[in-house]
Amino acid sequence: MIRKLIGATAFALALGVAGADAQIPDLSKYPDWSGQWRRPPGLGIQFDQTKPLGRGQQAPLTAEYQAIYEAGLADQAAGGQGTDPTYRCIPFGMPRMTSAIFPFEFLIQPHTTFILSDYNMPRRIHTDGRDFPAEFEPNFAGYSIGQWIDTDGDGKYDELRIETRGMRGPRSFEASGIPLHEDNETIVKERFYLDKNDKNVIYDEITTFDNALTRPWVVTKKYIRQVGPVVWFEQNCSEDNHQVLIGKENYFLGGDGLLMPTKKNQAPPDLKYFNLPRR
Repeated sequence: MIRKLIGATAFALALGVAGADAQIPDLSKYPDWSGQWRRPPGLGIQFDQTKPLGRGQQAPLTAEYQAIYEAGLADQAAGGQGTDPTYRCIPFGMPRMTSAIFPFEFLIQPHTTFILSDYNMPRRIHTDGRDFPAEFEPNFAGYSIGQWIDTDGDGKYDELRIETRGMRGPRSFEASGIPLHEDNETIVKERFYLDKNDKNVIYDEITTFDNALTRPWVVTKKYIRQVGPVVWFEQNCSEDNHQVLIGKENYFLGGDGLLMPTKKNQAPPDLKYFNLPRR
């Protein structure tokens, strides 16, 4: 009887192990993009890494959106936030989140590849062969569909191509406030691939189609994999954020807890709903 129980138990355990093995995805065809990826040392958060932040980006804006951008730069020079909306702690959104403002990592699964960062919402890149749904709720990161490519025919994937649609706004390309069109019809196409001579360097070729641009804007970003132990930090924009948006005006909360202007001669907010003492 004891032998029968031991045999039955061993058989059940074997079935459990077999079932667990059957659920382990085969990732042998996928590249090793594990680890923490960062911008190259000394590089800023400009959208085109090869050009300086701001006007030096030479963004191919239409005349209408160049005027919006210039007005935003003037507002920033006066102490405002211009056309950079992230002071409100809304997500960077696509394609700005590709600037790796904070480190990120890849989590590759057969049907979905995730790009995770300490600040942005996770990017989900669907690689299961689906098409874009007829309707979906827009979000800052958009809806991404990807395809793994074996470019050299060795039986292993070495490139991930992505198309992203369905982004919501407001969004800008970078902190200087280079704007995207308010219609939010942006389409972003990407090619991720490792450097052929250095496995710790990865590139992201990004092509942005947007009605604020006179032509597709193509940039290639470079990221460096951190070798050895890495540290991840929590990034919480809303914690200790002293920017205060009231109506369409942005104010600043001073160290004494009182509201301060951000620009010279800025009018105070309307306090009609407060019962102020008569003087």
